[in-house]
Amino acid sequence: MTTITIDGKSYEFDSLSSDAKSQLASIQFVDAELARLQGQAAALQTARNAYAKALNAALSVLPSSDTIKF
Repeated sequence: MTTITIDGKSYEFDSLSSDAKSQLASIQFVDAELARLQGQAAALQTARNAYAKALNAALSVLPSSDTIKF
């Protein structure tokens, strides 16, 4: 039998109501999505840092009198 622990209390999964099982499934889905998005955010932050480093390198080769407009 599968036992789950919620807020420090153990429950037999099979004894949960269908509503409780549905809520648990929703929590598991949300937790997985949060983990996925946190991983994606970390990858995007890494990419941003690389772009910023590349921009700084590109700016250092310009004569100081040049102006870049965005």
